Amino acid sequence: MRVNFTVNGRPHEADDVWEGESLLYVLRERMGLPGSKNACEQGECGSCTVRLDGVPVCSCLVAAGQVEGREVVTVEGLADYAKHREDAHPGGGCASGACGTTLDAAKRWQSKPTDGRAAELSPIQQAFIDAGAVQCGFCTPGLLVAADELLENTPSPSDQDIREALSGNLCRCTGYEKILDAVRLAAARQEEAVQS
Repeated sequence: MRVNFTVNGRPHEADDVWEGESLLYVLRERMGLPGSKNACEQGECGSCTVRLDGVPVCSCLVAAGQVEGREVVTVEGLADYAKHREDAHPGGGCASGACGTTLDAAKRWQSKPTDGRAAELSPIQQAFIDAGAVQCGFCTPGLLVAADELLENTPSPSDQDIREALSGNLCRCTGYEKILDAVRLAAARQEEAVQS
């Protein structure tokens, strides 16, 4: 089957998708977006988390055919998504297909550009770096996507809000405290920016 959907704000088409193929497989193998990680393939670890129509989902559990006509945001598109949301839709998101990161730009995204310029990161991505919340990095994309959604909908989250939003994401390297610190830092920075 052919699946038409929006990825990081741009319309895309995946051909020859078979019925049981997951969204995770399509993103990683067909579209070249490796940010969402393939870990448990059972929806238990959260490493493959993406936003589907604004809601965090485990892409390993979503059949590719289910995304027909829908919007997906991956970790590769978070920086552009956050910037656009801040500039054009304060306190909200984008309409499907209206804006975002091109597939080619997402494929070329690197945390440290080779030309010496500072990387363009979303506020939550920068907070993860600043708080030391990244270790091996395997769980990080899913945590970033889930935290971004939390901060979009709950600008000043409590610790309980943070724990609940990230509860579907497992990290085998940390005791989670640095991850919580990163979300708190991003929330504080977001609140400070609103007050300025």
